[in-house]
Amino acid sequence: MNKRDPFKPGAKVAGFNVMTELGRGAASIIYLVQDPKTKQIWALKHVYKEKPKDQRFLDQTEREYGVATKLDHPSIRKLIRLIKGRKLMAVKDIFLVMEYVDGISLEQHPPKSFDEALDIFRQVARGLAHMHHRGFVHADMKPNNIVITDEGQVKIIDLGQSCPVGTVKERIQGTPDYIAPEQVHRRAITEKTDTYNLGATMYWVLTSRHIPTALPKGDTLVSSLDDEFIEKPKPVIEINARTSQRLNDLIMQCVEVDPEKRPASMEKVAETLDLLHAKLLAEQQAPANVASELDEEDD
Repeated sequence: MNKRDPFKPGAKVAGFNVMTELGRGAASIIYLVQDPKTKQIWALKHVYKEKPKDQRFLDQTEREYGVATKLDHPSIRKLIRLIKGRKLMAVKDIFLVMEYVDGISLEQHPPKSFDEALDIFRQVARGLAHMHHRGFVHADMKPNNIVITDEGQVKIIDLGQSCPVGTVKERIQGTPDYIAPEQVHRRAITEKTDTYNLGATMYWVLTSRHIPTALPKGDTLVSSLDDEFIEKPKPVIEINARTSQRLNDLIMQCVEVDPEKRPASMEKVAETLDLLHAKLLAEQQAPANVASELDEEDD
């Protein structure tokens, strides 16, 4: 069969029964599959090589799996197993068995309240802090790579651009609306790169606008902006007046062009988000508590 033709429901692939197709990438198809022995449901990513240039997709998938095996956090999707398909000794296919996340991306379904938004932000920050502690950077944090389940559990997905802290990449990788200046100019990728990417994500969630970046959408690599020419984003609080001053300050610090001006660590970002979330919940519950106390006095 043509590698780009999807497997049909009922087909057996890499020892799994195909249930349905979930999505497609540049050289991949993701399926919902079931282990016929255990009845466990998984997501199965099929990455194929049709042309020599497709080798990079196979290499990227192997790197993604290598990073994932060193992580263990509830906010990061687990990658379970990597299976190689060979033809005449050459690897032509890779099947990546992944935790199935039954949810919807932050890009498709932004939060409707500050409470929900802060809860999502802090879960993402905790997951990224775990990656940093283990020596890795996600390097492509954006709304489409954050999935939220019906129960409110966050899962960070797509570790395809993840790399060890301090990596200098051979080519520009990242998403224009969220990419950090150091990614555009191929400097070392550090923990603070994720801080910028997350800051740009939080900015979009609260304002429905993207920050100006060193690689404007649709721009060419030749015309990528130098740091000094990157326009400063308008403060979140000036676009969404309901944003607290402290949350505004945190986000604006995260998207500083100079990494040294960003928060000291993702752990610090997470701690601030935890505090802001707890404070918001306390404020929401305060009126009910006061009413309860008044009722007791009346009795």
